[in-house]
Amino acid sequence: MSQPSPARYSGVAIALHWTIAALIALQVVLAGRMEDRTPEAFAVTQFHKSIGITILLLSLARLAWRLMHRPPPEPAGLARWERTASHVVHWAFYAVMILMPVTGWIMVSASRIEVPTLLFGAIPWPHLPGLSDLAPAAKETWREGAEVAHEAIMKGAYGLAALHVAGALKHHFVDRDAPVLPRMAPGAVTGRWWEPRLLAVVLGLVAVFAFGRLYDPPRRAQAPLPPPVAAIETPEPVAQVASSPPVAAAATVKPSPRWAVRGGSTLGFATAWGGEPIQGRFERWTADIVFDPDDLAAAKVTVGIDMASARTGDDQRDASLPSSDWFDTASHPKATFTATRFEKTGEGRYLARGKLSLRGVSKPLSLPFRLTIDGDRATVAGVTSLDRTAFGVGQGEWTSSDQIPAKVSVRIDLKAARAP
Repeated sequence: MSQPSPARYSGVAIALHWTIAALIALQVVLAGRMEDRTPEAFAVTQFHKSIGITILLLSLARLAWRLMHRPPPEPAGLARWERTASHVVHWAFYAVMILMPVTGWIMVSASRIEVPTLLFGAIPWPHLPGLSDLAPAAKETWREGAEVAHEAIMKGAYGLAALHVAGALKHHFVDRDAPVLPRMAPGAVTGRWWEPRLLAVVLGLVAVFAFGRLYDPPRRAQAPLPPPVAAIETPEPVAQVASSPPVAAAATVKPSPRWAVRGGSTLGFATAWGGEPIQGRFERWTADIVFDPDDLAAAKVTVGIDMASARTGDDQRDASLPSSDWFDTASHPKATFTATRFEKTGEGRYLARGKLSLRGVSKPLSLPFRLTIDGDRATVAGVTSLDRTAFGVGQGEWTSSDQIPAKVSVRIDLKAARAP
């Protein structure tokens, strides 16, 4: 003898229903906070992605549960058109709950900037296979199509939610012979105006909206950059730098004006985003330096920088730097600074005048630096600044300097050894 169908959904179905409903409401609020270009908006976007993937996983679990467990029968008092509408809305919600996060996943996977997704800042989530390897034009087609679909589904979700809520309220307050709310809120009394469970739903929705507006997702603090390569007695030329000649060791031999950079040397930069300081450096660079303080006319320094090696201590931020919005390393993998004019400005102080080529743009750049020589070893420290917008670093919405200043500080700290 078959068991009678239950009058309400199972506890698992009820828990999944209200959890997914709360998360969808939260997504609506978070979406309104993602329009700016601030660190806060970036953190909200990452949180929005985490909630979206959570909705996808819970929705798949809800669908699997639905297929394996018979739902309660429709109330006997429903008209035929109401039963049909109920089934259509029911299955349309499954489509929305699955397709909405999937289209968002496509947008992230096909984005020009391959920012890694970390669910709740801790769990790596992959891009959809194949999309990130497409040609730029194909990726943009996928991204634009997913964005259009995402927005269309969102608007459809508003309509479905309105129908769903209107139907539930109609059968709670008007057509009381076909109770609907008790199926998903056990114990609810149809027709009761101050129904505690209905009030709890309303208060829960208010709480979700308040949380979505006020919650400030933790922003990843800049992690300490790993220490530069340690100094070694027989250095590999990570870069080659020049310094001042040592104290004369022999009257008949003039010291070599060529220098090789030792481990521990750094080429760094500093800027800010929304008032939050950002420190970074380039991990790979080379330099060919000829420098004799007694023969500045013959001095020359050429530094080549691998722009894809920029690191700031945040993997998600660093993943965006090689993109066409910033360094565009696909078209301009290297930046070059060449200095051929040097001036002595004080004891142990000099000024290098040269040209910086970055993103296909060349501009004059001067670098003041301090030089200390001890035998065949030397240290060099210099700081200068440049206008990133003059080189096209920061395209589209990032051309504005309201969040990221146009001025970027560049610092070089070198430990050099005299080369043969």
